[in-house]
Amino acid sequence: MKAVVKTASGYDNMIYTEIPEPEAVGDLVKIKIAYSGVCGTDLHAFKGTYSSTKPPVVLGHEFSGIVVAVGPDVKNVKVGDRVTSETTFKTCGICPSCLSKDYNLCGNRQGIGTQINGSMAEYLVSREESVHILPDNVSLLSASLTEPLACGVHAVIEKGDVKKGDVVCIFGAGAIGQMVAQVAKSLKATVIVAGLSTDAERFAIAKANGADIVVNQEKEDLSEIVKELTNGVGVDISFECSGSVAAANKALEITRRKGKVVQMGVFADAKVPIRADYILHKEIVYVGSRSQKPSSWVTSIHLLKEGLVVPEKIVTLITDLKDWRDAFNASLNGEGVKAVICCNPGMD
Repeated sequence: MKAVVKTASGYDNMIYTEIPEPEAVGDLVKIKIAYSGVCGTDLHAFKGTYSSTKPPVVLGHEFSGIVVAVGPDVKNVKVGDRVTSETTFKTCGICPSCLSKDYNLCGNRQGIGTQINGSMAEYLVSREESVHILPDNVSLLSASLTEPLACGVHAVIEKGDVKKGDVVCIFGAGAIGQMVAQVAKSLKATVIVAGLSTDAERFAIAKANGADIVVNQEKEDLSEIVKELTNGVGVDISFECSGSVAAANKALEITRRKGKVVQMGVFADAKVPIRADYILHKEIVYVGSRSQKPSSWVTSIHLLKEGLVVPEKIVTLITDLKDWRDAFNASLNGEGVKAVICCNPGMD
């Protein structure tokens, strides 16, 4: 089969090549891939800056497809099912995180597209526990973005505890920020999306998908806009989705007393200067939200089924598998919101 393989550590070292098809053994489900999203993690792997990537490996962990074979131990998934899958391929199964199904926090977790061959290929295998059968009304294109949606669910619902009527500010208008915005709107929150001049197209997409206010921080005063909107109180919850230290500190500034700041973005440096005075004097809860976990996926599938979120609305580029570099280049250049690779044309 054809696949996009990271052959070695370092910058690029990626090729479109022929590799053996995986087999459905044990509890594994073999999936013919319809679409594979290009994630920030894939870009870090391309640059050689993501230590979790263990070459040689097929990249890609956001995907949808159709089941073409199942192992003898598979009980509920069958050939012909339209599916998506969590990124977890293997965990230790015995640590506290595994016992509570917080697989995103297992120190021995192996992930699809990082340690295990991923979805930028014609086929992959995933363990049955991670596979989710899609509702009939959900397109394979939308379903391929269930993983970033689940990240948004984990942040907004499981970590942020956003309620109806809350005012939230999202820093970053990329794919994760857009998913956070859609999930927050599904809960009937008031949503502000903050970004930069380069986010003009992304702002338009956010507005089209329900964001109440978009703010170009290079031209507008976010603090004043928040003061006017909240009568000087501040937003209830901020989500830092950009990986910018300046954005994190701005989030702490505009969040109300006893409010919450959820950190999703990954900083370039491990140690950064954070305004701890805001955390202290306003008694702000500053919490991390790492990836997603099984419960996030259950909620995501419900949101997709009910039409409360429609991830395909953020897709701005679709390429064929052989043209994977076009998708990567667009993403690396910050063009559009979401690039998706079509791995087997004609499936949707």
